[in-house]
Amino acid sequence: TLRKPISQSSMADWASKNLNMHTQGIFRRRISISNMLSWNGGSIKKPMLITSNRTIKKEACEMFKLVQSYMGDRQTRMDRNHVALVTVTKCWSMQGLRDELYIQLIRQTTDNMCYRSLAWGWELMAISLAFFSPSPKFQSYLEGYIYRHLDSDEKIAQHIKELVDLKNKKITKSRKKRKQNTEDEGLPISTYAKYCYRKLHKVAVTGGKKGLRKPTVEEITHARNAILTPSLFGSSLEEIMLRQQDMYPGNKLPWVQTQLSQQVLALGGEQTEGIFRIPGDIDEVNALKLQVDQWRIPNSLSDPNIPASLLKLWYRELEEPVIPQQFYQECINNYENPDAAVAVVQLLPELNRLVLCYLIHFLQIFAQPSNVGRTKMDVNNLAMVMAPNCLRCQSDDPRIIFENTRKEMSFLRMLIVHLDTSFIKGLV
Repeated sequence: TLRKPISQSSMADWASKNLNMHTQGIFRRRISISNMLSWNGGSIKKPMLITSNRTIKKEACEMFKLVQSYMGDRQTRMDRNHVALVTVTKCWSMQGLRDELYIQLIRQTTDNMCYRSLAWGWELMAISLAFFSPSPKFQSYLEGYIYRHLDSDEKIAQHIKELVDLKNKKITKSRKKRKQNTEDEGLPISTYAKYCYRKLHKVAVTGGKKGLRKPTVEEITHARNAILTPSLFGSSLEEIMLRQQDMYPGNKLPWVQTQLSQQVLALGGEQTEGIFRIPGDIDEVNALKLQVDQWRIPNSLSDPNIPASLLKLWYRELEEPVIPQQFYQECINNYENPDAAVAVVQLLPELNRLVLCYLIHFLQIFAQPSNVGRTKMDVNNLAMVMAPNCLRCQSDDPRIIFENTRKEMSFLRMLIVHLDTSFIKGLV
């Protein structure tokens, strides 16, 4: 979990220790921290953050131009999708550039007089958080910055107006230009900030895009669309059901859960050795995730480990686990008592109860002796690989985590063995 957002004074202290202070003019006067962290229409000659890496020093200056191009503050022949792709790929491939990108975006979205440019800066931040997280050292600073913008739309509009008025006193501008700077274009900044805040939370825990394949334009587009359209991954069960209401109004279960489960069985997963234990190719899993998020199941799948890995990921990334946090302790307390374990399931909210029962019914298929002989995945192994995807320990104490892991596995084992899920048959 993320720490509480650091205060304004702590952020200033962090900046004074980590910013690579720039200079200007003939006498090489130092630029103040506030100017270092305010929108800049020109280029930069060295990175924003202190680094000794020569490659990072060079790439940082080029990346600043890309940030300006995406935000519409610099002319470019590339379309914005391609600019985002180049930017994200640089940082995805080169870990040392990630904090640099985020601090550049913080700079370019501070005291920015053009609302459209400001919105596009926040959009690029949201897209970037879909692919990689900041370093632990920079995470609290970025979180503090985003947190300050969660409910700031009126302040931002007023601040832009004040900045424009101040500039108009110094430089005479045409009315057309003045209107362009102040009119609202794009989403409210708070919408971007709220999305970024949730995304930062998730990416800090789960990490960013994994695998060997570089980001694609399709993934960039998907990351941008996710700002307004919640993904089927990482959302709450309620959000997922709401999103599928138009397409599958009669479904009582999440489409993504039932489709991936059926794919595992259709590809012979119950006869595949190491199913759920052996991970599918990560790049293939990423590709399938992208298609599933667009309500598509490809016909080209041949390895059941691909949908099986994605199914585990879906359970693991749910905003709140299938068994909600308030029932966690009761599960841990009743890990050896079959009747009490089954009783906990009946207490769950209706949607959670159905989703959990569908999962247990699915696992009971694999627990049948005729299938265990092929998969080598008995009820203990199934409970071991699936328990972390259903229950989440909130403690930071390694001893409690270790002890509870055993109890989580035992609790899920009780359900696989003892829970009556016969009513699930035919339920979608």
